[in-house]
Amino acid sequence: MLKTFLVVAFLFLMGITYGQTELPIPLNLQKTFLKQTRSMDGTPGKNYWQNTADYNINVQYDPLTRYVKGSVEITYQNLSPDTLDEVWFKLYPNLYKKGTPRLSNIAPEDLGEGIVLDTLKINGQIDNRLQVQNGTNMSLKIDPLLPNNSVSFLIHYHYTLNKGSHIRTGEIQQGAAFIAYFFPRIAVYDDIDGWNKYPYLGTQEFYNDFCNFNASITVPKDFVVWATGDLANCNEVLTPEYCKRISQAEQSDTTITIIDINDLATHQITASNPSNTWKFRANNVTDFVFAVSDTYIWKSASVVVDSTTMRRTRVDAVFNPIHNDYYEVVDFARQTVQLMSHRFPKWPFPYSHETVFDGLDQMEYPMMVNDNPVDNRTDAITLTDHEIFHTMFPFYMGINETKYGWMDEGWATLGEWLLSPMIDPTIEDDYGMAPYNRAAGTEVDVPITTLTTQQNGVSMFLNSYPKPALGYLFVKDLLGDSLFYKSLHFYINQWRGKHPMPYDFFNSINTAAGINLNWFWKRWFFDNGYPDLAIDKVKAQKNKYAVVIRAKGSKPVPVDLVLHFEDASTQTIHRDVSAWQNNNNTVTLNFTTERPVKKLMLGSTYIPDTNKSDNVYFIK
Repeated sequence: MLKTFLVVAFLFLMGITYGQTELPIPLNLQKTFLKQTRSMDGTPGKNYWQNTADYNINVQYDPLTRYVKGSVEITYQNLSPDTLDEVWFKLYPNLYKKGTPRLSNIAPEDLGEGIVLDTLKINGQIDNRLQVQNGTNMSLKIDPLLPNNSVSFLIHYHYTLNKGSHIRTGEIQQGAAFIAYFFPRIAVYDDIDGWNKYPYLGTQEFYNDFCNFNASITVPKDFVVWATGDLANCNEVLTPEYCKRISQAEQSDTTITIIDINDLATHQITASNPSNTWKFRANNVTDFVFAVSDTYIWKSASVVVDSTTMRRTRVDAVFNPIHNDYYEVVDFARQTVQLMSHRFPKWPFPYSHETVFDGLDQMEYPMMVNDNPVDNRTDAITLTDHEIFHTMFPFYMGINETKYGWMDEGWATLGEWLLSPMIDPTIEDDYGMAPYNRAAGTEVDVPITTLTTQQNGVSMFLNSYPKPALGYLFVKDLLGDSLFYKSLHFYINQWRGKHPMPYDFFNSINTAAGINLNWFWKRWFFDNGYPDLAIDKVKAQKNKYAVVIRAKGSKPVPVDLVLHFEDASTQTIHRDVSAWQNNNNTVTLNFTTERPVKKLMLGSTYIPDTNKSDNVYFIK
């Protein structure tokens, strides 16, 4: 009887919240509302929960052999209402293990035995119960773990870091490496899927719990370590001058060179021990990574990210001195952190530092970025701000990138579009627009809300990057900046440090804006279709014009009609995406102008259109 009542209540609430347009909600996600772990107004439900863990990591890295040897002690807290009789682990280095399923290409010479678990203890006791490894996943039977109880694991392990086939991690060159996913970690257990059993195939990205990390990283003398979290023992691993420079950078608006070529030549940067152990602490973050080098230079500055508290974030660029593009990266990174804090998304940068490391990928981590060198200044800016923007999405927001890539990559793409011209006004960043214009409406163009695990190639790219970015941009335009930021901040404030699903986002924006946007969410994010506008009719009488714009496609997009006058000047008439809210297929633009019009052109950079041949009209 109670279950029937809850279903009826759920359906009734859906009708009130969604009005005339209802979003299709899969059955497994409907259960989260019935269990009240999530609410239809976009806020966490009264029964919302998430698990967490404390990680104590001790790892040794040998740059000559690329040998990684370590131990990880994990105290895992079961805050769910469920009793757990197994725990699932992620063994990400197994991507390079022979026989592991993967969608990324790996050279034969990089395939090996993967991560080897030398010993495993549960609650201090060696346990020989069945461990089942399948690629990057491992399941482990345990004694029943009751709600609000914890279990501890101690794992000793080793593996050899990949030399080539650099997929987000690996050796960069002799003496430099970016080391991610280097320790066994517990998978997410959530209110949607239970254990996250999706394997890491090298394509889809990650989903991790918010945890606390204490890490000790031992490397040979002269090797410097950069990592997620704060360095806790600077005076033990660096000589006093370099600790002093770091402190100066943490208070400086201008760039401080912490390590230059001359410093490297002295071999007096680190403590003189044969090896040094670097200790880092990071609380309430979703991942921990580190990078090492004895040949890179280090530039640093900081910026006020919170005008109320005057809290600052230190921003670093660490790079091979032969890469000329990297000399400005510290400036681009600092400006990105500043703009994120004060311009878009106008939220104080949440971490104490951000390090851009000269690597072989384009990948983000909490407080760290692994960015390859690029050929020109524009690419350096757009790559830097895109990857740093990920600090908010997925890390601060805890997004499940594995299933919902659009919930973080779309925001990073929009951040790139908006921030890059603020850093350099000559940039007009149209990343992803040409591929979408070419592929929209074709077989590969599936709805954005298609699970990322069900996509690859062009469809994954379109639905992760340009399409959701356009959706966010169109809503920003529709709401106007004031209401948009109010709504976005409501979503961030409700779900920071948690795990939002797509409906939490849609419902949060609806609630905070006080506007039912389901008509747009459904047509842009859920439905098939393509964007295609055309100039249908033009009626001109002296200086009065009536221009009919026809939507030939079903995807709603804003209208930008550019008037080209005979004196070579231009004027744009704009209608936001709500012009199509009533399922109408035409919009009439009425305007008066004192100057003779020579030509009408429909469209702009961020308005996709599959057929632009009907977007121009010459006034006779």
